[in-house]
Amino acid sequence: MLTSLYQWTLKKVAHPQAEKWLAGISFIESSFFPIPPDVMLGPMALARPERAFRYAAICTIASVIGGAFGYALGFFLFDLVGEPLLAFYGYAEKFESFQASFNDYGTWLVFVFGITFFPFKVITIASGVTGLNFGIFLAASLAARAPRFFIEAALLWRFGAPIQAFVEKRLAFVTTVVVFLGIAGFVALKYLIPHD
Repeated sequence: MLTSLYQWTLKKVAHPQAEKWLAGISFIESSFFPIPPDVMLGPMALARPERAFRYAAICTIASVIGGAFGYALGFFLFDLVGEPLLAFYGYAEKFESFQASFNDYGTWLVFVFGITFFPFKVITIASGVTGLNFGIFLAASLAARAPRFFIEAALLWRFGAPIQAFVEKRLAFVTTVVVFLGIAGFVALKYLIPHD
């Protein structure tokens, strides 16, 4: 099924309304669609390098708006379905503890899931479920999604087709490692270095 969805998404690159499809896929990927917009962004940026940053902007804006939709799904569906179920099974208090823990690190979680190639939809919905501050959620989403798409567009614009294999196969890994090393550094500064 994923292969079929991937091929379907890839075909939209040649569509006369490719930019609208790029925006639509960026939007739905942030809330429930399994295929990332990078599948379209790469070929589109290679075909029209002068529009690479325009495409990155489309991905960024649509993805953040889609993230807000994912947040709303988590927020409203939890109120309608999740909360009564938790109360029925006696887990309401445990969820409150989880919610507090999630929100303590919510900004970091949104940023990490947003900039790396982990499924962003998981964190957008969880942010809504736990009631993470919506302004913080939007700011962290924008701070994560913009670098992800603009770095990819810049590499494709500057190096063209030879960099495509790197973008497709290794950029996800490199980005993830860099982000986790950065977080590890902050954790080390906070917990391992003595403070007066």
